[in-house]
Amino acid sequence: MTAYLVGAGPGDAGLMTARSLELIARADVILYDKLIPDGALAGARADAELVDVGKIGAGAQVPQETTNELLLRHARAGREVVRLKGGDPFVFGRGGEEAQLLRANALDFEIVPGVTAGVAAPAYAGIPVTQRGVSAAVAFVTGHEDPAKPDTLIDWPALAAFPGTLVFYMGVRSLERIASELVAGGRAAGEPVAVVQRGTFADQRTVSGTLADIAARASEAGVRAPAITVVGDVAALHEEIAWFAAGPLAGRSVAVTRARAQASPLAARLRALGATVVEAPAIRIEPIDATLPDLSGFDLLCVTSPNGARRLLECCRDARDLHGPPIAAIGPGTADALRERGVVADIVPERAVAESLVDALAERPLHRVLIARAERARETLPDALRARGAEVEIMALYRTVAEPLDERAREEALGADYLTFTSASAVGFFVESAGRDALRPDQRVVSIGPITSDALREHGLHPHIEATEHTPDGLVAALLAAAR
Repeated sequence: MTAYLVGAGPGDAGLMTARSLELIARADVILYDKLIPDGALAGARADAELVDVGKIGAGAQVPQETTNELLLRHARAGREVVRLKGGDPFVFGRGGEEAQLLRANALDFEIVPGVTAGVAAPAYAGIPVTQRGVSAAVAFVTGHEDPAKPDTLIDWPALAAFPGTLVFYMGVRSLERIASELVAGGRAAGEPVAVVQRGTFADQRTVSGTLADIAARASEAGVRAPAITVVGDVAALHEEIAWFAAGPLAGRSVAVTRARAQASPLAARLRALGATVVEAPAIRIEPIDATLPDLSGFDLLCVTSPNGARRLLECCRDARDLHGPPIAAIGPGTADALRERGVVADIVPERAVAESLVDALAERPLHRVLIARAERARETLPDALRARGAEVEIMALYRTVAEPLDERAREEALGADYLTFTSASAVGFFVESAGRDALRPDQRVVSIGPITSDALREHGLHPHIEATEHTPDGLVAALLAAAR
């Protein structure tokens, strides 16, 4: 097996490489940093072992020795290991040290470069690190050297004399020293400087100044790591070229509790609107082996959820296997999941609840109905159809099981401004895992629809926001309306 040292890019998940996503999807073990993009692990296998070995600022640290031991242990065991790093593994990422470790232990490895923050964060702030007629060279410098080293490796006079742009990583707490050393070495006190905090993330912001005042300006603005500092005339281009605007949900955090495999599209939509997304999956979808019966004897095929739609189509060779009876989808989201695989539902009520589907079928003569659904579900639809004299057969395609929340996910979800639920099962499992009394009084609870809202009330929680359209897009629309 091969160990992969993979760069995940600077924060925007859209900047991850195709190769990084491919390796994440097939890895047995992922050892990941804290500064990987939100949702970077969404494509990991359900049975993959995900280990947080991150380090950031002055917070909790995982010793590099521990990371090394994990990397060797899993690689020696023949497991496919991805060491996932923010940015690029060979740019202040200790990837070179880990490659040397693997080589010294006769283990195969591959390096997968990533977009580095020193280029990406300035670019998102409208700052080109080189510009014709302004700067023909760029130097990347660590602003946070190993505190155990007795001497600095940075030649400050030589750096101050460098004829181009200086880009400092991890230098927020050292801004005053960096500025004073550069001025002492001959740089002009009035030289433009820009500090880009959380570059390429939804809540990115930029503080501008000069070498003379940037430390004070950044302190006054409360700038914190992670941040990139750009020194040079190109920093002044921020005001002219800045293009990355905060979305309507900027400054707000939203917890998504739906299953990991389904959370990505919703999370991506929220991030595009500027929200900081916390993925705290409370449920997991487990497929059930099922065989599609001969549909020729049925008057109707009912599909009661997007998960059911996807699993139903996985049981088919292709869409032609569903030829025969009309198909009813419980709502627009389920109809969309069918349409993704070329199946157009004949009956789609506007409201994604069983009661609405029962009403939509009121005038249709039915003798034998197949319902494709979860193993455990509300009996409203089958009971109503049986009451009308129809023979109802249930095709169980999947079950919903609890996804235990680790302490970090629990704390981040409970600390979010908004806590979203897209199913009644997610409500039950989240409350069981996190504790009903753990919710903050000011935390807003968002529900995808009335069934989920009823489940919230049953657990003693109040749905502050309920989507009018009972789909993820409807939930986002409701959240936007409430956040205005």
